[in-house]
Amino acid sequence: MYEGPIQELIDELARLPGIGPKSAQRLAFYLIKIDDLEAKNLAEAIIRVKERVAFCRECGNVAEGELCLVCRNPSRDKTVLCVVEEPKDAASVEKAGVIRGRYHILGGAISPLDGIGPEDLRVQELIDRVERDAVTEVIVATNPNLEGNATAMYVAALLKPIGVKVSRLASGLPVGGDLEYADEVTLTQALEGRREM
Repeated sequence: MYEGPIQELIDELARLPGIGPKSAQRLAFYLIKIDDLEAKNLAEAIIRVKERVAFCRECGNVAEGELCLVCRNPSRDKTVLCVVEEPKDAASVEKAGVIRGRYHILGGAISPLDGIGPEDLRVQELIDRVERDAVTEVIVATNPNLEGNATAMYVAALLKPIGVKVSRLASGLPVGGDLEYADEVTLTQALEGRREM
C-alpha cells in the first residue's frame, strides 16, 4: 500500500513475533512521528544489543559477556536448577523471587509438528550440568501446554534415573498459557506448590 522506506519499515516490523500487519503499520507511523533523537536512541539500542548480547555459555540465558548475571552470582545455589524454555521465561520466574538456584534455558520445547525434537534443545547440556554440579533438584518450569508438558516429561524421564529430584510447576497457571504472561502472585503460588514428577 505504501512505497519505499515506509513499506520497508512496516514489512520489517511485521516480521516481529506478535506483530501483525495493522500493528506494524501503527508502529511505523509512530516511529515516523517521534523526534529524531528518540528514533536514533531506538536504532542504537538495537545495534548495541546485537553487538554486545549473546547467550550465557553455562545456562543459555542472555548475557553481556560469557556468563549471565545469575550464573556470575556466587550466592546462587548451584544444586537447584530451574529449567525453562526461553530467556523470557527465566525473567518471569526470577521476578517472582522464589528461586534461589540457577536456570537452564532449553531454547524451546519439543514440537514434532514444528520439526523440533529433543536433539534441537539444550537437553544434553542440562544433563551435563546436573552431573557436574551435583544438582539435587531440577524444577521443570516449561509452559503448561502440550509442547511444554511433553518436554517436561522427556526431561524428567532422563533425570530421574540419575537420582535427582524432579519437580514441575503446580496448578495456578492456566493450561495452554505462557509463563511470560503470568503475574507474580500466580507464578509464586505455582512455584511454591510444585510437585515431584
